[in-house]
Amino acid sequence: MRAFLENDVPARLKDKVANGKRLDKADTEQWHALLNGRGWLANHWPTEFGGPGWTAVEKFIFENECAVANTPRIVPFGVNMLGPVLIKYGSTAQQQYWLPRILDGSDWWCQGYSEPGAGSDLAAVRTTAVRGVDADGEHYIVNGQKTWTTLGQHANMIFCLVRTDREAKKQEGISFLLIDMTSPGIEIRPIITLEGEHEVNEVFFTDVRVPSANLVGEENRGWNCAKYLLTYERTNIAGVGLSVAALERLKRVAANTRRHGRPLADDPAFAARMARVEIDLENMKTTNLRMIAAVAGGGVPGAESSMLKIRGTEIRQEILSLTRRAMGVYARPFKQAALEADYDGPQVGPAFAHAASAQYFNNRKLSIFGGSNEIQKNIIAKMILGL
Repeated sequence: MRAFLENDVPARLKDKVANGKRLDKADTEQWHALLNGRGWLANHWPTEFGGPGWTAVEKFIFENECAVANTPRIVPFGVNMLGPVLIKYGSTAQQQYWLPRILDGSDWWCQGYSEPGAGSDLAAVRTTAVRGVDADGEHYIVNGQKTWTTLGQHANMIFCLVRTDREAKKQEGISFLLIDMTSPGIEIRPIITLEGEHEVNEVFFTDVRVPSANLVGEENRGWNCAKYLLTYERTNIAGVGLSVAALERLKRVAANTRRHGRPLADDPAFAARMARVEIDLENMKTTNLRMIAAVAGGGVPGAESSMLKIRGTEIRQEILSLTRRAMGVYARPFKQAALEADYDGPQVGPAFAHAASAQYFNNRKLSIFGGSNEIQKNIIAKMILGL
């Protein structure tokens, strides 16, 4: 891994990540192509579907080495979320068609789960899909709205939870559909986040025609696909490798920042907070390895995914908060232009100062998306404690 990251990954990509610069679609596609060329992109897929057949330890090494080397993240929607769902619930025809397109970059996927009024209570989705038949065959007509659609502005495909039976109980009338984003009747509107970025979107569906062959699993049984997918999403959100890299950056900042004539790292109160978050991170590493090993042995992530989601997001938020605090007054000015790779204007404070503020504000969402941490605690209470 280290030889590959040192010799094969362009320094331009690593420099952008290390300095908190914006990554564009081409950067992500280049990174995916590099990994796919080595057979490492879908590192948790079985070998018969294009995965490398790695052990739990190899996956852990991959995640941590990539993060420490400041590579871009793998966009999770196709590889980490939809891929496992298709492998478990998809037909042979769906697997043969869609999985290779995820690997070679033919499709950029986004996720159509949350709606206004259906976020934490995901089973309350109201986007409808009505089955019909015409001269072109069986199809669904989809109407409704999805929100917080991450990177939907880049996507050509979206996997959606849709309501196919409005009379059934909430979880029992939902289906899992694959929808072409270029279909007539789809409109995408940007949502600008707290730090000024266009990362998420609203997606509107008006009489969108979807072939019935794009139904994954059984009609009205999409909740099984939804739950299965969320266990992978929540594990990925834990971001162990990202926290390792962020902690190393925090240590460097604290060592180079002076307070009362001494390094900030020697300040007892600040050092105690750094020590606490490092201990928490080491504990989470172990929990993460145990869970991945269980999955590699044939198990399915359960409430452990919720545990990792809670602790992982809290740890990342604390590290980013401490990094911003360590920057002091230099974290106050914030220029959008300073996040561009070609920015050559005045630099205020340390090189990471602008990115520290942007990342702090952007990642306040970590404990909310993918199922809020409060919802994760309910899942743990029910599945583990039986409450």
